[in-house]
Amino acid sequence: MIKKLLVLLVSALVLPLTTFAGGGEGGSTLVTSVGISIIAATVLAFLAHFFKQPLLLAYLAAGALIGPLIGFGWVDNQTDIETISHIGLILLLFLIGLEIDIKKLADSGPSLISAGAGQFLINTLIGLGFFSLAGFCFLGGTYDLLYLAVCTSLSSTAIAVKLLYSKFELDTLAGRLTLGVLVFQDIWAILVLGIQPDLANPNLLAILASLLKGVLLVIIALAASKYLLPVLFKRIGKNPEMILVASLGWCFSLCGLSVQLGMSAEMGALIAGVSISTFPYNLDVIAKVINIRDFFVTLFFVALGMQIPNPAEQPALLGMAFITAGFLVASRFLSVYPVLYLFKNGHRVSLLTSLNLAQLSEFSLVIASLGFAAGHISRELLTLIMFTFVITSVGSTYLIQWNQTVQAVLAKGLLAAGLKDAGTTASESDPDEENTGKDVALLGFFRVASSLIREIMDDPSSELKDKVVVVDFNPEVHNTLHSLGIKAIYGDISHLDTLHHAGIHEAKLVISTIPDNILVGTDNLKMIRAIRSLCPHARIIVTAESAPRALKMYQEGADYVFLPRILAAEHLKSRMDLMTSGSESDITALRENEIARLSVRQEIIS
Repeated sequence: MIKKLLVLLVSALVLPLTTFAGGGEGGSTLVTSVGISIIAATVLAFLAHFFKQPLLLAYLAAGALIGPLIGFGWVDNQTDIETISHIGLILLLFLIGLEIDIKKLADSGPSLISAGAGQFLINTLIGLGFFSLAGFCFLGGTYDLLYLAVCTSLSSTAIAVKLLYSKFELDTLAGRLTLGVLVFQDIWAILVLGIQPDLANPNLLAILASLLKGVLLVIIALAASKYLLPVLFKRIGKNPEMILVASLGWCFSLCGLSVQLGMSAEMGALIAGVSISTFPYNLDVIAKVINIRDFFVTLFFVALGMQIPNPAEQPALLGMAFITAGFLVASRFLSVYPVLYLFKNGHRVSLLTSLNLAQLSEFSLVIASLGFAAGHISRELLTLIMFTFVITSVGSTYLIQWNQTVQAVLAKGLLAAGLKDAGTTASESDPDEENTGKDVALLGFFRVASSLIREIMDDPSSELKDKVVVVDFNPEVHNTLHSLGIKAIYGDISHLDTLHHAGIHEAKLVISTIPDNILVGTDNLKMIRAIRSLCPHARIIVTAESAPRALKMYQEGADYVFLPRILAAEHLKSRMDLMTSGSESDITALRENEIARLSVRQEIIS
């Protein structure tokens, strides 16, 4: 069975890929390289999905299959793919910045600061001791021991965030602590890169200059986000596409400025995301950038797979790489778990954070590559670090995928050993999912929704005011809703990711009052499916324009379908009866009551 699948895989790849590879003179062109990579990633991703394996593993395998080191060499010019994958890494870090809520990170308190600041130093010291016992030392003017200790102290932002994001665990306490430690690691990595050129004779002035440049970039970004960007975003807030374009423009502008200041474009992207993470538009930007990012990030991991050396040629190094990978996983528990446990985060959060960080960083590959170019380390050590990256990348996909199960087993072992579960503090509770705390989610806001909110506000006996959250991309109504005490979240309801980030998972009732002919990019049937996926226990009210359409919505799972024209007809029927058979005084009273009611009624949307 497996042999047949492999034959089908090779056949599915070879026919289209050889066609691609034949186009273009002098080797693969950019389009050819991208085409080959995407086809290979698609086929292997399908097989990974069929066998219920992580997609990340499929992308790495696709790169190895089509690359020149292990595979068929269908892509022998990696420069094109690496260029595009670099854009993917920039977009990934931009999204990470958007996800960083400074207030939530601050709420993590001393746990985050201590773990983030101390993890790298503790890990490096442990690495120096372990690898010196393994035979690495400063010999012949090389720095193998130091490089190995430093590189194994850094974790992969791309891998950890992508996997946690896909599991919706990025906004749990363990997810926020993981992200916080990764941010601190990025800062440590920048310091290492600043010292690296002058490793033989460290230049303190150069290091200080790098720090000052970083501070300057942060100041520029924060100043723009306070005085310039709010004005720009307010003007274009009604157009989600413009919000996306403006956000990406801001991202790449800060990337360019970062490069001009002598820092990495990735750091500029991270700062760009953080600087607008507090804007009400960030949920919508995240939802739209995700699709673009996934394309480039796929190429990023395919490109990494192309760089995997052939392990059959260096079996001794491969064995050492497994030892190094084992040390890396163990070192995360030694450098992260004790710190978090001492701050009373409990076994669950402390273990989950350690598991989430158990992989080698892309920064480690960069640092090792630069070290090899500078003559600081041997080619063998560079190969060892690459093998370790592959092993931990593959292993981490399973560790994070099953992190809840693994931590439960480890926690039982710790309890059996007599280590009590400290539990989390009240301010550091770890809900499995962040939610709005609202029972009713109103998706989209137009005239019917405006009138509905007014009815709720005018009913003194109603408790719905404190239970409703509105999700819509019209920024003009947000201030009014907030002034009325109604929670409003900016977002495009046509994107499932927006609804997820809006935190409506625990809503008991979800309502769409906008008909299909007004909705853009979605319809009420699609929204029913999205709501059922996101909050399967919620009651659903949607809007239809015809009876057949309403019946389809009931079949899809709607609990009540609102047909405006039928309800309007029923109301008008009663008024027609009054006008044709009622007394003059009744008709006059009706008219005066309506005038009086409408004179004082204040709609959010008139």
